[in-house]
Amino acid sequence: MGGLVPGVSTIAGPIDRLFTVVLIVTGVAFVLVEGILITFLVRYRHREGRRATFIHGNRTVEATWTIVPGLMLFGLAVFQYGTWRQAKIAFPDESRAQLVGVSANQFEWNATYPGPDGLLGTADDLAAPINVLHFPVGVPVIVHLQSTDVIHSFFIPVLRVKQDAVPGRPVRLWFQATQGGEYELACAELCGLGHYRMRGLVTLEDPAAFEGWLVELAARQAGE
Repeated sequence: MGGLVPGVSTIAGPIDRLFTVVLIVTGVAFVLVEGILITFLVRYRHREGRRATFIHGNRTVEATWTIVPGLMLFGLAVFQYGTWRQAKIAFPDESRAQLVGVSANQFEWNATYPGPDGLLGTADDLAAPINVLHFPVGVPVIVHLQSTDVIHSFFIPVLRVKQDAVPGRPVRLWFQATQGGEYELACAELCGLGHYRMRGLVTLEDPAAFEGWLVELAARQAGE
């Protein structure tokens, strides 16, 4: 949709549609409220010789402007739940997903990938170069995210992925890319004077190329 970078993940479409619906609903509400405000400003403007009248309450009007917005917000909450569940709750099985560990610190991203044992957090983990991340296309990816110092935010716009990293609170997020390419990973939380430098390069590639990159990573690590 116009205004958003093209999405390249399975969740991008539902999120963009939700964005459109919320924009339309809030846009209509904005025009309506501002229209009423302007109407009242003109109709009840100061006029010489005209005395002001004082209204001490109108329960019908008060109930209307409370209930109608409440119903609108409740409707949006119900409408968005399916998308929220798909993005934040319905995680794929880790046994068929690519696991990636990402540690954020001022001002860099450090990614690790499981070694031969297929587990994260073990001695054979493969460490990627700083601010470099690779993900396979067409495969669910589960990121184990953590921060070692302050609050950061893991944000890849094309994947419609944004998750805060809070010190002491490891969190998971997931996505499935649908298209290859090189994209930006940004920190979307002001994290210090060097915040502007906290950018990573994300490469989305087919599974064969991704496995080849892991082999190169393992060979480089073994030669150090």
